[in-house]
Amino acid sequence: MSADVRTNREPAPQLPRRVRIGYGLGSLCTGTFATVPGLILLYYLTDVLAVPAAVAGAAVFLPKAWDVLINPLVGAFSDRSRLRGGPRRPFLLIGACTLPPLFALLFAAPPLRGAPAAGYVAVLFLLAATAYAVFQVPYVTMPAEMTEDPAERGRILAWRVSFLGVAILLSGALAPAIAHADGDTPAGYRLMGVVVAVLLALGMFGAWFTTRWAPSAVRSESEPSLRAQLAAARSNRPFLLLAGMWTLQALAIGVMLAGVQYFATYTLGSANAVTPLFACMIGPLVLFMPLWNRLAGIRGTTYAQWCASLLYLAGAAALAFTRQGGPALGYAAVAVVGIAYAGLQLLPLTMLADTLAADAVRTGRRRAATFTGLWTAAETLAFALGAGAFALVLAFTGFRSSDAGHRVDQPAAALTGITAGMSVLPAVLAVASLWLLHRYSAPDEEEPAHAD
Repeated sequence: MSADVRTNREPAPQLPRRVRIGYGLGSLCTGTFATVPGLILLYYLTDVLAVPAAVAGAAVFLPKAWDVLINPLVGAFSDRSRLRGGPRRPFLLIGACTLPPLFALLFAAPPLRGAPAAGYVAVLFLLAATAYAVFQVPYVTMPAEMTEDPAERGRILAWRVSFLGVAILLSGALAPAIAHADGDTPAGYRLMGVVVAVLLALGMFGAWFTTRWAPSAVRSESEPSLRAQLAAARSNRPFLLLAGMWTLQALAIGVMLAGVQYFATYTLGSANAVTPLFACMIGPLVLFMPLWNRLAGIRGTTYAQWCASLLYLAGAAALAFTRQGGPALGYAAVAVVGIAYAGLQLLPLTMLADTLAADAVRTGRRRAATFTGLWTAAETLAFALGAGAFALVLAFTGFRSSDAGHRVDQPAAALTGITAGMSVLPAVLAVASLWLLHRYSAPDEEEPAHAD
């Protein structure tokens, strides 16, 4: 089903402030679930549950790869839903009721080690990833349906990104601090899992409750099958290039998130160094995001995205020299990455919203659900691949797994691999993303094929 798109209309009324803020609360979930497993789950497997690096990488990657299939399906099912409460909010409630307890169980493993522990974590992570998809896909679609006013969509996204920064900073600093407080014991990770589950529930139930007052300005429809959705993506060149660019950058960020705990423990010499290290990486998120937004308003979003991407590349490359330059260089390079990360979190979302609006004008159809489903699937897969890629670096360089009570010395090749995985690999991915950004054309540069 398609919806007519009007290019000349009266200014849309502003949404109630409680709706904008309440919708933003949902980012406490999306930011936390994207950060915490990517930050410590691989380390939890290799250094607490004694799972070999290659097996641990598979246990982290495969459940998230499932999202490539489930995310578009959730989007299509949500589009066709006739549940009481609208097509989106019931799914928010289902996710809010299932994800928090599953997350707590994920880090509450029974006394298992090696492959059995990996199997337990993989099953719980698969269930948690499914519950997250049920919440995330409808959640990401909602701004395009609350209002047809681009300025109002921008205000909604501003609240979303602001809460996203808070969630990433809070969960990324709090989770490792709780997990390491008792010396990397399973009990510390169990407590961390419960605390993070409470944060997830707060954001998810808050978004579900407050969006009850949100209007439904337009109803978007996704394609009926995954093949049709992929065909729609191929027909939209700006979306294809933009999604490819962000996938590579999300993969680079996922590699860094997976490696930061190893970098702290084995390069900087202290597992507890992950908290200040992560603060250097995520702290600038809230401070510099308004500046990136201002730069985008002055010089254009694509220009600002170039600046953020090049800055990220510079910070990642500098990390390669941490062992020669000392911890101060490592912290400074991570801070540069953090400044760039603030832009990389905000600017692609703005570019996506503009691209979806342009697609509606060009085709006369509302296909936000289709594209956001594919976008979130690609993003989730990228973060999962990041952990898997770093695990392969560990396995290739001879990293030795251990449990909390029996630490082992690492060979020199593994120490070099940790530094290279944290720096060289993300830098290479960032360079590849720049090629796609170079080929991307902003929506206002595209010639409309259909306008009503």
